[in-house]
Amino acid sequence: MPDPQEPSTDPDRARLRRALGRERRAIGIGAALSAAAALVWPLQALCIAGVFAGLLTGNGITPGLAAVLFVALAGLRAGLTWLAEGVLFRASQNVIAAERAAILRREAQGAAESSFGGPGAVAALAAEKLEALHPYITRYAPAQARVAVVPPLILILAFWQSWAVGIVLLMAGPLIPVFMALVGWAAKAASEKQMAEIGHLSDLLVDRLAALPDVRVLDAGALVTSRFAEAAEALRARTMAVLRIAFLSSTVLELFAALGVAMVAVWVGFSLLGLLSWGAWGGAILPFAGIFLLLLAPDFFQPLRDLAAAWHDRAGALAVAGELAAWEAEAPAEILGTGGAGEPLPGAATVRAEGLTARRGDRLIAYPDFTVAPGEKLALSGPSGAGKTTLLRVLAGLERAEAGRVEVCGAALNDGTADGWRARLGWMPQQVAFLARSLRYNVGFGAALRPEVVEAAALDGVIATLPQGDRTVLGETGAGLSGGEARRVMLARALEARPDVLLADEPTADLDFETADRVTEGLLELAARGCTLIVATHDPRLIARMDRVVAVS
Repeated sequence: MPDPQEPSTDPDRARLRRALGRERRAIGIGAALSAAAALVWPLQALCIAGVFAGLLTGNGITPGLAAVLFVALAGLRAGLTWLAEGVLFRASQNVIAAERAAILRREAQGAAESSFGGPGAVAALAAEKLEALHPYITRYAPAQARVAVVPPLILILAFWQSWAVGIVLLMAGPLIPVFMALVGWAAKAASEKQMAEIGHLSDLLVDRLAALPDVRVLDAGALVTSRFAEAAEALRARTMAVLRIAFLSSTVLELFAALGVAMVAVWVGFSLLGLLSWGAWGGAILPFAGIFLLLLAPDFFQPLRDLAAAWHDRAGALAVAGELAAWEAEAPAEILGTGGAGEPLPGAATVRAEGLTARRGDRLIAYPDFTVAPGEKLALSGPSGAGKTTLLRVLAGLERAEAGRVEVCGAALNDGTADGWRARLGWMPQQVAFLARSLRYNVGFGAALRPEVVEAAALDGVIATLPQGDRTVLGETGAGLSGGEARRVMLARALEARPDVLLADEPTADLDFETADRVTEGLLELAARGCTLIVATHDPRLIARMDRVVAVS
């Protein structure tokens, strides 16, 4: 029996084979059990043909014995089918779970958004699109195995009884796979476009949900709704294109199968009536052989029809494999260390960068050498896209440098020191990020907020506006908070953690002067306690409050 996943140099097929991984053996076993279940039917057909032939000629198997055999074979077939479906279902769940875990592991490393898409596209791939592998494994693989064994067996039995029926089946059978291959090309292209549209719509949803407070402030609800309507209509059109191909191909394939069965039925009927005397070996066909062939003819086409129906599952799985390959092709921002908690790295919190370069896409960014002493306030300045955020991520060990050396606390920043170094760091990213827990939990993991932290971060006004104060649950993007309020909560988090070094990415961006001044004063309050500040910023007023500036270009 062939491998359910045919070998090919096609990258999508190669990625699909790799996704199946260790479950390929289980899939093969499930497909073999499914094929074995299908092979039971010819034995059942023998029982039925024997009974009816006996009623017509008086020579045949007794109905009682035939019924016992038929029921026993039916039980065997049901048991084999049950085992096959169970094995294939578990294999499918394991494959999907493994791929989903791989996506979550990589995305949890904090990789920057890539050309593959934003969080919505990745979430759609992990949550929705991977489910397309389930019908491929549970339907296409066993259908392919049944096609490999059932039609050839029935064709041999047909030629054994009648060369005319054998020729009819031999001519009608290949039309189904030929047409199936032609349809497959169009189905795969339509499935890929549908998958891309799902990712686009998911990205749009995530983006608009994150900007919901701004949408309400700008009264842009009608515009946002119209954009959603356009995206939903595009997805509907792509989905209907896939369904049109599926319905058209199913109609044509059913026509071929119906014509084949009808030709067999006509020949058998006229032969039994004595109107045709050719087509059988050595004379007229016997009632037993005629009834047996009539029972086998539909099952000759059934595996081909099953495979044709599952061909669209194959197209969907290949489209998902293509997306997985595209996602993998985006080189992730590889984190140093394990990303877990570690003992704080000992020594003075110095930071030194020498010959540092980092890659962002196809561009190689070279940074100037610099050293930051404990307690110093350093501004990283430069145009948008110059690589300031990338430099902060490299200094935090969230990305690996292309070349050069980062030294922290007198030791090289590497896999062995990164976890301990991050235990001494505070991090203020440009895009706010919260746990879906209370404000108190987001600042101090549930501990009561210290008055000095509330004062330094100017959180008193923020807490007063929340319905449940500091116990109000925040969304992951700080729903219910303005941009400035969210920044102040993140500043409070940094103050509460009492880091030795704080890396802040555009902490005053898009804030009004008053809010920016409050955030700046909070940062300076943290520095006054001995914390080293490394701030990436365009804000000239914040730059003026720093000890020195390193230009990134």
